[in-house]
Amino acid sequence: MKVINHIREIRLSKGISQVKMAEDLQITRQTINAIEKNKYNPSLELALKLIDYFDVPIEDLFYLEQEEKR
Repeated sequence: MKVINHIREIRLSKGISQVKMAEDLQITRQTINAIEKNKYNPSLELALKLIDYFDVPIEDLFYLEQEEKR
């Protein structure tokens, strides 16, 4: 199973740039880009910071992609 996120959609809906978000969370813009492209899963600490930053429930940010059953 793969972790999928809606960080980009939520960030854009709130009008926040990757640069601003990186500054606010004290991480690199490249980290945000990798997370948004599902190339990197954030640490638990960063995931909790993202939930707090956007003030949304965890299930609005992250979910497990379901594999097709054969």
